[in-house]
This record gives sequence, C-alpha cells and structure tokens, in this order.
Amino acid sequence: MTSVTEASPPRRPADRTPGGARPRRAVDHGAWFLVLPALLPILVLSVGPLLYGIMLAFTDAQSGRTEPTQWIGGLNFRDLLHDTLFWESFRIGLVWAVGVTVPQFLLALGLALLLNQDLRLRWLARALAIIPWAMPEVVVGIMWRLVYNPDAGILNETLRDIGLGGGRDWLSGLVTALPAVIVVGVWAGMPQTTVALLAGLQNTPRELHEAAAVDGASAWRRFRTVTWPALRPIALAITALNLIWNFNSFALVYVLTSGGPGGRTRLPMLFAYEEAFRYGQFGYAAAMGCVMVAVISIALAVFLAGRLRGGDDA
Repeated sequence: MTSVTEASPPRRPADRTPGGARPRRAVDHGAWFLVLPALLPILVLSVGPLLYGIMLAFTDAQSGRTEPTQWIGGLNFRDLLHDTLFWESFRIGLVWAVGVTVPQFLLALGLALLLNQDLRLRWLARALAIIPWAMPEVVVGIMWRLVYNPDAGILNETLRDIGLGGGRDWLSGLVTALPAVIVVGVWAGMPQTTVALLAGLQNTPRELHEAAAVDGASAWRRFRTVTWPALRPIALAITALNLIWNFNSFALVYVLTSGGPGGRTRLPMLFAYEEAFRYGQFGYAAAMGCVMVAVISIALAVFLAGRLRGGDDA
C-alpha cells in the first residue's frame, strides 16, 4: 500500500516578513565602539572648530576688548560684500590655484609617463622625483627665497653668466612676484600628482598597449585610446584636490612674500590670517573663512555630481 505524501508548502525566505517586506536589521552597537577612535579626532579637530568658526562669524569678536562679545547677525558678511580688498585677494587666489594646478598636472603627466618606461636606474629617478614632496613647505619657501635672491641667488647668477642681465628682485617686483611664486608652487606640488598618475599608469594592462602597437597605432593614438581612458578618473580626482589645496595655500606664500608686494600675492587665507592675528578682527576673519568654505564646498559638490553622473552613464 502506497502512501501519498502531500507537497509541503513553499518556504518563505528567511529575510522576508509575512507581508513581503524585508525586516530591519538590528543595529550593531558594538561597531560604533570600533569606529569611535577614528571618529573622535575628526569631530574634535575638524567639525568642532568649523562649527565654532561659523558661530564666531556672526559676532563682533575682537582681540584685546574688555566688553563681552556681541551677536551681530550678518553684519560681517554685509561688510565683506563691499570689501574690495578681500575680493581682490579672492581673484588672486583663483589665479594662483589655476596657475599652479594646470602646469602642475601637465608636467606631472609627462614625468609619470617617463618614469613608467623601462629605463636604467628608474628606481633612483622615482626617488628623486618625490624629494620636493618630502620637504616641509617652510623649508621649500626658504630655499626658493635663496634662489630668487637679487644679489647672490642662483637664478640671477645664471642669468648674468649667460648674458641676460641679473639683479632682478623677483619676489618684490609688482609684475614678477606672482609668477615667481606660482613656479615654486608647481615645483613643490608636482610630485604628489606624479605619484598618483604613475600609480594609474601601472594599473593599465600592458596587453592593451601591445595589442594597439601590433595594430600599428602611433604613440599618440595609444595614449588617447588606451592610456587616457584608464587615467581619466585619477586625473579628475587629483586635479580637483589640487585646486582645493592650492586655493587654501598659506605657508608657502607666507614664507616667500607674506602677501606682498602691495598685496599682489595676498591669497584669501593670508588675508584672513592678517585680519585675525594682525588686526584682531576674529569675527570678520571667521566670516571670510565661511565664505571660502562655502565656495570650496560648492565646487566640490559640482565635481562629485559630475562624477556620479559619469558613473551612472557608464
């Protein structure tokens, strides 16, 4: 006698509720204790001072005053809108950021392509290429002040030796100060861009280059069709970061020129520093910082939105 077994009903997935919705996962509170050591320094050293600076921008905080600090609303921002010196420093900051970032990227790209070749003593060349990156900005500024020295600097001595004159004070001239400082910025920041691009080049499969070479593609076409598509995400990211870093530069320009001559190299960070620590206008300087943070945040948001759209399209 045979027994007929009834078919068992289909089993509901373990991650489904009777209504078909996925249940909420329990929060692992222990994970917060693992994240906390990395999160605390960010909150204490970054978020905290940022919030305090925003609050300070709406007050009349000054150094040396005996009266309590008063809440003045948006008066600092209203005065900032009519401060032609600040907006001139903002224009100089944009010129500096673009003037440093663009040649920095082009030279770093050429150097990275060169260092990616099978050259003799390539390891030594790579080590020498990152030396400027290992030097503190203050040391770089002092070294280049010696290079630009009008009396005994190596630049003027070289110009005298080849018959092109000499004795020019590069860092004190109204016309030459900003270009001279831009040259130093390019030299100091090029290694980090080179390292990032070189890492991207080393991740590009050599088989693609070999296949393109077998097909008869020229060096320029191989770069355009194989190398650049692989480098493009890294190039966009490092360029955006360089623009932000260069716009926020302080130490290098401060050591070289202190913002002179006549404010020709006074970047926004230098302007805010002078307002706070030379003239004691802490509230006004904090308002400048808020404007700079807002501009950088908007530029970064536009960049990230473009990257996300590009990723969705891909």
